[in-house]
Amino acid sequence: MKETIDQLCKQLRLAHIAEGFEDVPFTTPNEFVHQLLLKERDGREQARAARNIKKARFLDYKVLENYEWHKDISLPHHLSKEELMNLDFIKRKENVILVGSPGTGKTHLASALGRRACERGFEVRFYRVSHLVEELESALANGRLTSFRKKLEKVDLIILDEMGYLPFGKDGAELLFQIISECYEQKSLIITSNLEFSQWNRVFSDSRLTAALVDRLIHHAHIISYTGSSFRLANALSKKL
Repeated sequence: MKETIDQLCKQLRLAHIAEGFEDVPFTTPNEFVHQLLLKERDGREQARAARNIKKARFLDYKVLENYEWHKDISLPHHLSKEELMNLDFIKRKENVILVGSPGTGKTHLASALGRRACERGFEVRFYRVSHLVEELESALANGRLTSFRKKLEKVDLIILDEMGYLPFGKDGAELLFQIISECYEQKSLIITSNLEFSQWNRVFSDSRLTAALVDRLIHHAHIISYTGSSFRLANALSKKL
């Protein structure tokens, strides 16, 4: 009988029911069916979250549960931590921009928000900006730029980490500008940067391109400022004492 049940579950694509239906607790037939369906639903959601996290390509395992909301993090007055962590900004196709010195927790928050988005069923991609520009330039050179951009169309959230750490050339700047422009009012961005907007000319040598880029980014954006010194540096110095 178990073999027959396994085969039927495979035909009906009920993999999670097949894995553990014998262990489902129940007292009535209705409760048994209800618990089976819950098991299948939860299993599918967990599998989808795992797939989303894998496709996102996070560099580190970061979660919101252990994020330190220190006193040097300044949220805009209209945004609470709870609203941010609830990911309402993704539903509204708004951006989150984290600005401040290196080592203050920007990438941790960006990655943790991205991971939670994956768990909630959103498609996410994480890029170091310099790596994204390299991928875009390679795609352009190899005739794959259109397909690369199409893959991003289905994504709900793109995380661009370390904007401004490394400058890039005219072609790279224009390609990045195109990607960000295509996201405008279509999907959400999280951007981390150690530069204030007035300094983004260091990255995009064209001042008009920079102004247009910033204008699109901040139109529907929550700007979070980090004013403290580097945690990594403080931690390294404390170990030497």
